[in-house]
Amino acid sequence: MAVVNQDVAEKFLDSNPAFAKQYYDTHFRAEVISNLLSTSKKAEVNFNQYHNLSSLEESEVVFDMVRDMQENLQMERAVFNLMRHLCFITRADRMSLFMYRQRNGTAELATRIFDVNKDSTLEDCLVPPECEIVYPLDTGIVGHVASVKKIVNVPDVSQSPFFSDFVDTLTEYTTKNVLATPIMNGKDVVAVIMAVNKIDGPCFTAQDEQTLQKYLNFANLVLRVFHLSYLHNCETRRGQVLLWSASKVFEELTDIERQFHKALYTVRAFLNCDRYSVGLLDMTKTKEFFDLWPILMGEVPAYSGPKTPDGREINFYKVIDYILHGKEDIKKEPLDGTGWTIKNVLSLPIVNKKEEIVGVATFYNRKDGKPFDEMDETLMESLTQFLGWSVLNPDTYERMNKLENRKDIFQDMVLYHVKCRKDEIQNILVGFCTADKSNECEEDELEEILVEVLPDSEQSEIFEFHFCDFEHSELDLVKCGILMYYELGVVDKFHIPREALVRFMYSLSKGYRKITYHNWRHGFNVGQTMFTLLMTGDLKRYYTDLEAMAMLTAGFCHDIDHRGTNNLYQMKSGNPLAKLHGSSILERHHLEFGKTLLRDDALNIYQNLNRRQHDIVIRLMDIAIIATDLALYFKKRAMFQKIVDQSKTYENWDDWTKYMMLESTRKEIVMAMMMTACDLSAIAKPWEIQSKVALSVAAEFWEQGDLERTVLEQQPIPMMDRNKADELPKLQCGFIDFVCSFVYKEFSRFHVEITPMLERLLNNRKEWNALKEIHEAKIAKIEEAKKAKEEAAAAATSKTCVLS
Repeated sequence: MAVVNQDVAEKFLDSNPAFAKQYYDTHFRAEVISNLLSTSKKAEVNFNQYHNLSSLEESEVVFDMVRDMQENLQMERAVFNLMRHLCFITRADRMSLFMYRQRNGTAELATRIFDVNKDSTLEDCLVPPECEIVYPLDTGIVGHVASVKKIVNVPDVSQSPFFSDFVDTLTEYTTKNVLATPIMNGKDVVAVIMAVNKIDGPCFTAQDEQTLQKYLNFANLVLRVFHLSYLHNCETRRGQVLLWSASKVFEELTDIERQFHKALYTVRAFLNCDRYSVGLLDMTKTKEFFDLWPILMGEVPAYSGPKTPDGREINFYKVIDYILHGKEDIKKEPLDGTGWTIKNVLSLPIVNKKEEIVGVATFYNRKDGKPFDEMDETLMESLTQFLGWSVLNPDTYERMNKLENRKDIFQDMVLYHVKCRKDEIQNILVGFCTADKSNECEEDELEEILVEVLPDSEQSEIFEFHFCDFEHSELDLVKCGILMYYELGVVDKFHIPREALVRFMYSLSKGYRKITYHNWRHGFNVGQTMFTLLMTGDLKRYYTDLEAMAMLTAGFCHDIDHRGTNNLYQMKSGNPLAKLHGSSILERHHLEFGKTLLRDDALNIYQNLNRRQHDIVIRLMDIAIIATDLALYFKKRAMFQKIVDQSKTYENWDDWTKYMMLESTRKEIVMAMMMTACDLSAIAKPWEIQSKVALSVAAEFWEQGDLERTVLEQQPIPMMDRNKADELPKLQCGFIDFVCSFVYKEFSRFHVEITPMLERLLNNRKEWNALKEIHEAKIAKIEEAKKAKEEAAAAATSKTCVLS
């Protein structure tokens, strides 16, 4: 067999390229590629002397850079190796990397890797933050390249209008020619790579430009991956900062100082700095007079420093300093003078929702030693914005506290003026002294005194629908009110303290204002009618003693502190009550006023009820008093009528009673209609009473009409216009027909015992109708006389025309 030597093998392979490729692919290709990508493999290229690279050497360089990217996650090292290879390939004496950034909204380029050559080490070329050289975009060829975003080849820098020699001066180096190109991320400049001084030629060539552009893809990829990774880390940190600070901000709503401390201390691990401080600004815009005196007296100079945009002096009442390097330490004092070195600073205002500066957050020394950049600004700005907005929480809490304190103060003032005093209780409990008495003796003695001073039930006529308060003093009405609780049988059953009952009823009388109609007399009459409906009208058969007590109390309280004007006037005049209560404005106020009195231990007639009983009476009072709003009356009429109709389907009254006692909703509807019947009860009194009360009601309406005309500058409706007082009978008839008739007709149909109220209502309707007819007859006569006068005048005019 013939000997196969190297020449024979080469000739065969040259003659059979397809076979050679197949043989290589089958036996060697996989191993070669694997070796090339191996992190332990180094480029087999001699970089000691400049020479033109063969295609094989260039491939080695490319694979070396790929391996370098695979091995090194550090952006600077990967780009440094690329620049070192580029120096060799393009014969550049030096190359530098300038990173684009924005600080304080100003774009600039700063040295990151400087003066790289083919034999450099990264440690020698990496620029520390404190030594970096910064180019504004309007300075030097570097700034020009970043502005135009195109590769720039300057054969002779002395002929370039963009060249700046300040770096040559700093480094004692002479720049002759430059080749620089931007590194882009889409349309945004990320960095600029600049090669300086061609070694074996007068300037960089077009071939060098192509080489630079070709290898720029590696730099682009490295910087883009680094940039995206950095943005991802920043957004992650930003999300964590906001999440953690939010969790702490909403834990502490009472105090801005504690709130900021919790939020900032919690996010310390996510802030890329060694130290930060928060200064809280004094929000006072004007000085107190005692602070001004020393200035006006010339003892201290007037403030001449900077001020906030809203005119406040820059005065940090509290500075909280956080040191995070080494052992964590938090100092609630101004920055110390221990020699702690400040390298770079990022400072931002903390602004609240009103765009007022409430503080300043300052961050010192980025952890990696680099200056704070645009992303740091974005992160810190998000944090300070969030903190600024969160100031609303303690502000709101403080305002709520102030309002609550004001409410307590006003409530105390109201109770002082309304609450029955010890000397006033003597007006009822004659000879009773509250001092130096044990509770046991007190109750016994009080009971004896009350037996003597309370009126007789029959003589006072508290069980009668025709009860008249005209012949009673206001103090007598207080005594009658106390008597009703005894007649209901609730004083002993629910252990109502006698003194509390007396004080409560007396305080109710004082709580009603001295106005024309909605005064204590009206309040008492509503309570007395409720008592009569329950007892004389036999409606108590459906209610427990506890419920009856709540209904009687609601009747007495239902109009306490009435202002003599209706709900519509409260809204039109912008009364604070209208802002506090969205609907049933006055009714809700009366309810709250009554419950305020009951919260006072000295007045609380419910103090010995258990929790369940107390909840029941308060719920029933809520329903009963709100139900006196006539706007709700028309909503409950149909439901009440159905209950009345249903009652007529029962032949056995006891069965109906048992059924109703278990139907809480139906009982509440009946109670609500009872409150309306009580509130309107003056219309169902005997004529001699009703006619006088109607004039009081009309007088109060006219007073409101006067206010509407003068204060609101509006024309009042006829019912409230005193200029239309003659129309009162007509208005009363309309009121009876449209509102009142249904109430008393249905109650008379429901319980025949209530029929006297309907009979008096119908009688009063006849009386008012008679007055209406008299008034209408007078108007008709006036109109007839006026018409006759006009006809006579017309006839006289016609006769004059004929004669002429």
